Amino acid sequence: MKMRRVTRADIDQALQKIAGMNIHNYIFITTDTIDVEVKEYAASLYEQTDGVEVVILDCISFLRYFLHIFHRRRTAFIDAYQELVLQQPESAVGQPLKEAWLALRQAAEAHLDVIE
Repeated sequence: MKMRRVTRADIDQALQKIAGMNIHNYIFITTDTIDVEVKEYAASLYEQTDGVEVVILDCISFLRYFLHIFHRRRTAFIDAYQELVLQQPESAVGQPLKEAWLALRQAAEAHLDVIE
């Protein structure tokens, strides 16, 4: 998060920092005004960076974007979380919690099947 405006130089520096890494999203969050020119520059980099989405967001827009990313990757997140929960010994995550998690997941998947 930046307490100042994001500049093209900030974006270029970030791209140098992540070069060669398997990064798909780079998000700048600012409390300042977002210049249209800088926002358009960030958006123009997707193809040049071979699929890195660079965005500049204010705090509220970040929450919307986070929900967008989570929705897109929800199955992978839920699968990974379930694996972690089920691997924990009884002292860390009790059997009743594991059963509740699985019941919630089944209910959510049934609800998603109805929606989709």
